Order: sequence, then C-alpha cells, then structure tokens
Amino acid sequence: MNQIDISPSLQDYLETILNLSNEYETVRVTDLAQEMNVAKSSVHQAVTQLKKTGLVEQEPYGPLILTKEGENIAKKVLEKHHLLVKFFTEVLDVDYNTAQKDACLIEHSISPVTVEKLINFLEHYIQEN
Repeated sequence: MNQIDISPSLQDYLETILNLSNEYETVRVTDLAQEMNVAKSSVHQAVTQLKKTGLVEQEPYGPLILTKEGENIAKKVLEKHHLLVKFFTEVLDVDYNTAQKDACLIEHSISPVTVEKLINFLEHYIQEN
C-alpha cells in the first residue's frame, strides 16, 4: 500500500472523525463542523478531498466512515498526539491545555525517527521515575 501524502489539515479531519466515531454511533458533517469549529462548507470541501483519496466513504447526506487506510492514518496521527501530550505534561511539566495545542501543531511534522526516539525516551523515563 502506497503512503498517501495528505495535508496537516486533512489529517486533523481524519483524527477528528476517528475521535467522534469512537464516541458516537455515526459521524455527520454537522458533528465534524461543530467539533472542529469550522463552517459546514469547509467540512464538505475536506470530505470531498478525503473521498477522492479513498480515506473516507459517504453516501449522499449519509454519515462519514473512515476507510481502513483512513483509519490507519488517523490512528497514527492520534498516537503521535498522545505521545507528545504525555511528553509535554509528564516530562516538561507543561500545562495540559498548552500541551494539547502544541501537540496539534507538531504532530503533523515530526519525523518517524524522532517519534521512535521519543517513545524510547518515555519508556526509560517512566521506568526510572
């Protein structure tokens, strides 16, 4: 399977769809717009792009459903987000709200090598503390 290169903004949409689908039975465009604090027209544009890349499926006016590949990408973004928040709050003692905002900014650009080193660091840090 080829790695799809999607923008940080579209990654945020995938991550939010995943979070909402874990919380609710179905995810609608309205739910996504409300959660992301954006206009429904913005969601429609993003969903159109995500459908073109095969990451989201949606019948006309139906719920949003992540494809397997869309779900995999969303889970990777979410894992990086949680890892960064954990590092910021537990190691650097950054307050939770700031850590959340910073993680959102960094999660899209951090390299897999750095993520792996961060995981190793946290595992050792937690064992020692």
